[in-house]
Amino acid sequence: MKILLIGNYLSDGQESMQRFTTLMQDGLTRAGYRTKLIRPPEFISRLSPGLKGLRKWLGYVDKFVIFPVLLRAAARWADIVHICDHSNASYARWVGMTPCLVTCHDLLAVRGALGEQTDCPASRTGRYLQQWIVQGLRSATVLVSVSTATSLDVEHIVGGPAHTRKVVLNALNYPYQRISREESLGRLSQVAQLEPTKPFVLHVGQNQARKNRGGVIRAFARASREIDCRLVLAGQSLSPELQELIRAEGIADRVTVVIKPSNEVLEALYNMALALFFPSRYEGFGWPIIEAQACGCPVICSRCAPFSEVVGSTGITREVDDESGFAADIVRLARDAAEREAWVGKSLENAARFNPEQMIARYVDVYREFAKRR
Repeated sequence: MKILLIGNYLSDGQESMQRFTTLMQDGLTRAGYRTKLIRPPEFISRLSPGLKGLRKWLGYVDKFVIFPVLLRAAARWADIVHICDHSNASYARWVGMTPCLVTCHDLLAVRGALGEQTDCPASRTGRYLQQWIVQGLRSATVLVSVSTATSLDVEHIVGGPAHTRKVVLNALNYPYQRISREESLGRLSQVAQLEPTKPFVLHVGQNQARKNRGGVIRAFARASREIDCRLVLAGQSLSPELQELIRAEGIADRVTVVIKPSNEVLEALYNMALALFFPSRYEGFGWPIIEAQACGCPVICSRCAPFSEVVGSTGITREVDDESGFAADIVRLARDAAEREAWVGKSLENAARFNPEQMIARYVDVYREFAKRR
């Protein structure tokens, strides 16, 4: 079977989607399948170096004028075309007669464009883009969602026959695992303003409202009045509003920001953290949860729809606005080593479900089901 994977435009910087595409390509290749990866070329956008705003618009020429022509030709080679990110679903209309599968990671932006509350508001241009995405999803042969919660959104917004909607849970897109304390301390020794031998709570994410970093900061501030602990915010640099909130809560001396950590540094952070604190309001899946659990890091998270499927009873969950409750959870884990160790065991057991080989095997089953209909 010949599989054509469609990846993301590199200039868009969608790191998690690039990791997923690489995971698919490597996994399918190891499983013995003939696989090609193509993505929109960076041709026209390179004509405006240094002009970020103009590059964005020229990038649309690369993505929506040049690439469809290249895709139509490439799709003739394949038995099935797999669009690895639903934001590229509009390409489904350019694959000709070749069966087309789209992985739907979340439809939060689509729902936002429809006026639903997902903390993902859309501009006028964004609303048009989301309409194209939905049209593309309706053109695909089969839609695979990364969680049941996302699948329900697909059913509600896209529709179509039930047999064309599948659920395949994501897998770890990097082999995060438990490593020794010495190895962790060595990797973290170069992280500025971090004392990794002291207890810290970890949050991994960006500044979008749905990630609820404000809630992370407020709940930690409550907990820090009772325990000697630090907060490590890994991912995007803080917005001015979040920096002001940290100052207003009086915890500036207890917060460390690690901007875009490497996989190796992030693995060490997971291994050394008291817990991952992940109280998102809206998610399609929630990769940091299983990354943390694979490293034996307990998870404290919101009862966000996909988390009941991803973490289940192996994490400490609360309603997203229960900041005093989250603070109490942090304090309890810091004071009760036996309870924390119990959550470590549950975390490792749950993380074993998200094996990349199992995910690849599920996708192959879907490929076979629909490729034979060509």
